[in-house]
Amino acid sequence: MESKRSEVRFDGQEFILGLDVHHRSWKVTIRTMGMEVKTMAMPPDPRGLYSHMTRHYPGGSYRSVYEAGFSGFWAHRQLVELGIANIVTHAADVPTTDKERRQKDDPRDSRKLARGLEKGELYAIHVPDPATEQLRSLCRLRERSSSHMRRLKNRIKGFLKYYGIPVEEDSAYRCWSGAFLTRLEGLCSEPGPRSDCLLITLGALREESRRMATIIRKLRAHCSEGEAARITGLLRTIPGIGPKTAFMLYTELQDISRFPNLDTFNSFLGLIPSTESSGEDEKATGITPRCNCALRPLLIEAAWVAIRFDPELLRAFSTLASRMKKQAAIVRIARKVASRVAYVWRTGKPYEMVVPIG
Repeated sequence: MESKRSEVRFDGQEFILGLDVHHRSWKVTIRTMGMEVKTMAMPPDPRGLYSHMTRHYPGGSYRSVYEAGFSGFWAHRQLVELGIANIVTHAADVPTTDKERRQKDDPRDSRKLARGLEKGELYAIHVPDPATEQLRSLCRLRERSSSHMRRLKNRIKGFLKYYGIPVEEDSAYRCWSGAFLTRLEGLCSEPGPRSDCLLITLGALREESRRMATIIRKLRAHCSEGEAARITGLLRTIPGIGPKTAFMLYTELQDISRFPNLDTFNSFLGLIPSTESSGEDEKATGITPRCNCALRPLLIEAAWVAIRFDPELLRAFSTLASRMKKQAAIVRIARKVASRVAYVWRTGKPYEMVVPIG
């Protein structure tokens, strides 16, 4: 008589999964009860991972983590839907030993992720909702297009200087209007490789300008109603913040309530100093390198504009600039602009500029 094999169950037992995610494969480390069970390679498929866990460790509860990066949040959403309590963490916040830093490979990365999650040393970053994430991608495409246009313009300027071609630096030159591009095309009357090079580069600039116009139209259409329209409209009441900055703030932040106070908000933006302290010695080493790379330069740019229109900010900037470099002073003004952003977003009230009397 054949004996039936009893199924081993792990009811109430927690399993920790560290995922080192890549395009073609994942490295997965499984830990439970303070020890490593296995490290394996598998296809990048959340359903396959869930099937493996339920088949080999039925009845258990599962928690997982992976680093934010190229893979975005699609895997996170699928893991959560399957019942795996997943978080996405910042790569720079994962505790790493010197040996792991010097002998880096994928299995080690998955092990330290699982170990960090098990010890409670990893913290989840904010995961945007799908609609805002898609709008953010369009905003970031606009920034990449703008950067490409700057490179093309600098290339054309360098080309003209290289060949000693004089160009009048008037208002059309400064704003690169269509009339100015037509004027540059008129410099290519003499046939030859030099004219071909300039014409091809000018054509690329015109094409990128058309692409930029399309992106802006799409952004305005997507932000013309609902919560996006309300928030961006409020943000644009702040001096220095125009449509571009308002769109980027909305898509990058999504929900201002996730920042409990201004200190955490400024830390996320990167508008805080780096400090080094040892014993009684403490010194600031400049602005922190850790920031939101999309928002910090935009807010500093907005601060330069804001001091031209807001008397209160101009007075603050003048006081700061009298005792420090203007570049350091404008960072402090950017923090004031950020506090205005947080205020109008939280309260839902437009910003009202205080105009001094007399």
